[in-house]
Amino acid sequence: MAAPLRHKTKPRSVNRLRIIGGEWRGRRLSFPDIAGLRPTPDRVRETLFNWLAPMIEGTRCLDLFAGSGALGLEALSRGAASVVMVDSDATVIAHLHQHVAALHASGAQVMDADALHYLQHPPGAGFDIVFLDPPFRQNLVVPCCELLERGGWLNPGARIYIETESDQPLSGLPHNWHITRSKKSGQVSYHLAQR
Repeated sequence: MAAPLRHKTKPRSVNRLRIIGGEWRGRRLSFPDIAGLRPTPDRVRETLFNWLAPMIEGTRCLDLFAGSGALGLEALSRGAASVVMVDSDATVIAHLHQHVAALHASGAQVMDADALHYLQHPPGAGFDIVFLDPPFRQNLVVPCCELLERGGWLNPGARIYIETESDQPLSGLPHNWHITRSKKSGQVSYHLAQR
């Protein structure tokens, strides 16, 4: 009798991103090929961190929907004191832990949690910079912003980076937030708000 055929599982393809500035400039990191996972493009990250350059040193950052880790790790590379990276996908979490270990990123903390659920618990201390880049077409920006503002997550003068679909107007932000910068790049609109 012939041995049963074994089905080979197709390995998930792996994508790569590059840290573009600071201590780890040029380091390439892998991230999993998962539907909806789209790292902030290099050009957008370059612009964002030019905006943040005068204030990034020594900050405490929160990277909600961390995904590839591009924003949080870029912040650490450029002098942020710490970053909490939040995501709920087990494969993403495993990759984030690998990145933290590979870079010896002592200021990084990886949290396995749904972002909205995570924001419903009070933080130990406020954050200076928040990266908010949720999956598109899920209407998560406004609920996250409301929880950030109400829950004591933000220090006075905190900056909040918000990335959305370019065809979706940014509205419904807390009344005491002011958009200081805004740009579009392809399918993405990105904004920097200040509390």
